Formats: sequence, structure tokens, C-alpha cells
Amino acid sequence: PSLSRAMAGAVAAAGSAEQFQQLLQRPDRSLVVVHFWASWAPQCAQMSEVMAALAREHSHVTFVQLEAEAVPEVSEKYGISSVPTFLFFKNSQKVDRLDGAHAPELTQKKSKYNTSLPWVNNRKVNITFHWVNNRKVNTTLQWVNNRNNTSERGFSRQMVEILNRHGVAFSSFDVFSDEEVRQGLKSFSKWPTYPQLYVSGELIGGLDILK
Repeated sequence: PSLSRAMAGAVAAAGSAEQFQQLLQRPDRSLVVVHFWASWAPQCAQMSEVMAALAREHSHVTFVQLEAEAVPEVSEKYGISSVPTFLFFKNSQKVDRLDGAHAPELTQKKSKYNTSLPWVNNRKVNITFHWVNNRKVNTTLQWVNNRNNTSERGFSRQMVEILNRHGVAFSSFDVFSDEEVRQGLKSFSKWPTYPQLYVSGELIGGLDILK
């Protein structure tokens, strides 16, 4: 069956070079992550679980599994000599690769090239994972950023002005509107004050550091 349209939230399987090209050229997906795997490699099974978890959380990214030995023309074209190997494509062009079963690096690289986060009901959702032995053990932080909900409090206003001055695209969440989020984020970040600036789920710091 044709795989020109992968199911949202699922990992697509490319069983031929033609199916692989169809998935690369999907007009509604700019980032494609391809897992080259083999049935005899147990680490591939582990990373398949990681891929499935990422696919459920990031339905706007295309995740593809390709059995390296079953589609040799594709494996040879991209120099796949071991499994698991992951290739990252932006707008049908290969931009990066990851060799080996490294779940945290896979997540980081996905975040690096996935510049378009999903909007759900006018809210942006971003999730940071914790991994142990290549398994996602918990979602450490899920925050929903209102598109136009910018805190006007002192230091926060200054941070917003700096980001706007430099043309940085960002979203914000007013932690003073939710005491549970405000206290929970302090525990998560080990940073006692606000505002806090995050890039790809990583804490950069407060206003002084941004300056």
C-alpha cells in the first residue's frame, strides 16, 4: 500500500525506495527522521520504542523506519554501514545523522531541526523528556504557551523587549497566573527567580544572562 501519507502520531514504514521518496516529499512535513534498522539488532528494537514515543508527541514530524538490508539501494546511497542509524531531512535534503542507540541525542537533534512546533487550539505545546537506558521514563515539563499571553511584569517586560528587538520568535507563559506551574518550574529548573528563558527545552537563565 502507498505510504505517501503517514498516519499522524505513528511511525511510517518505508519498504521500498519509492515509498521512502514519497515520505521525504510530503508537503505538510518539513522534518523527516529516518531510522535504519535490522531485526537482528536488539538496540534497534529499543530505539523503535523511542521513535514511537516521539511520534506520539510530535505528530507534525514524519518518523520513518526503513529496514537497511531490505532496501539496499537507499542504505548504500546514504552510506549506512551499521544499525541503528538515524538520518534527518529538512525539505527533502539530508541535514544530519546519528549513528548508534542514543535516545537523548536523537531527541536533541529532532528539537534542533524542528523549528515549527505544533499549535493546538492556538496554544503551543513543547515537551522535554528524561531518558534512562534509552527509554522515556517521564515527561518532566509540559508547558502551554498562550500565543499572546506576555507577562508585563518588570524584568519579564525587559526580556520580551530584548527578544523583540533582535527579532527572536518566542512564546511566553505568565507563571503568576498559575501558582502550581510557578512553584513546579522552580523545582524543575533549580532557578529561584523569574523570568526564565528556555531554548529547545534547556534553561538559558534569567534577564542578566540574556543581557
